[in-house]
Amino acid sequence: METTFLDASPKLRAGKLPHAMLAELLRTLPTQDPQLLLGPIVGEDAAVIDFDPASDRLLVIKSDPITFATDQIGYYAVNICANDLAVTGATPRFFLPTVLLPAESADLEMANAIFEQIGRACQRLNVVVAGGHSEVTPTVSQPVVAGAMLGEVERSHFVRSGGSRPGDLVLLVGCVPIEGTSIIAREMRSYLLVEGWSPAELDEAANYLFEPGISVLEPALAAARAGLVTAMHDPTEGGLATGVLELAMASEVGVEIDLDQIPVSELSRRLCAAFGLDPLGTLASGALLATASPSCVEPLLHLWESMGRPARVIGRILPPEEGCWAVVGHRRTPFPTFAVDEITKLWAPD
Repeated sequence: METTFLDASPKLRAGKLPHAMLAELLRTLPTQDPQLLLGPIVGEDAAVIDFDPASDRLLVIKSDPITFATDQIGYYAVNICANDLAVTGATPRFFLPTVLLPAESADLEMANAIFEQIGRACQRLNVVVAGGHSEVTPTVSQPVVAGAMLGEVERSHFVRSGGSRPGDLVLLVGCVPIEGTSIIAREMRSYLLVEGWSPAELDEAANYLFEPGISVLEPALAAARAGLVTAMHDPTEGGLATGVLELAMASEVGVEIDLDQIPVSELSRRLCAAFGLDPLGTLASGALLATASPSCVEPLLHLWESMGRPARVIGRILPPEEGCWAVVGHRRTPFPTFAVDEITKLWAPD
């Protein structure tokens, strides 16, 4: 008899469930409905539902918790959910946050700050807060915001992570790891100051949250509406490397990525090195992965460039039997994998 992940009780590490385990768990759930056009699949960012076949619009829904960040957690929660809608081509419309505050430290100032962050982020994206839940609970040791966001997309503009085809080129908008850089600077500021980092460079790194920023809403929607992409994906936990593998898994294809083409700022590289983190496996919100046929690449690059969002080709989609590979210095090597996000090393015991 075949042994599966569900037959044993392995110790799980912090972060996402392993892809193979998640796929098996999803198979135990009721996920089939003719109106569910895109359901829970490893590598897909959101659900797509066809409530009205006579309408030209589809409902897109996403839920996501923010657990790593504490500072600006409300801003993260809104933008991470909005990104996952945007890579389907959907415009975010409504947000429902669940705010859990730690019983040992919650106070009015903490609650005010989180609600203000959520409000500002939603106003910036033209999103309405439609409901949600809040409570103080001893089950969390720091604030947690789990958000659900609803949006809509025209049928003709609907994009999924599973749309890549052999022969497509892989493109990256932005650099990595934008989100990770900001979190390192915010969460480890006191330690880094003692280690000799200047307040100015830590302020610059912390501000990566806003500049270049973790939102990919504008370039994702522009690409979908122009009809120039076959797939898009929002790499988050597990970094760009995990995002690439998720896109390949969703599309059931192989992939080859030139790691020398992936831009990492010097500040990000130094901050990651200070804690022994690999930038390719560190929280990557703020980057956008996309695939496109070769004939669409130049128009797509020009479109993003006109928006002030530089992008580049970083690889190509292969037939599934060829597997997943990295290229370093013109030499093909196994593609890097990360069991958990590198950011977890910040809180790992010595």
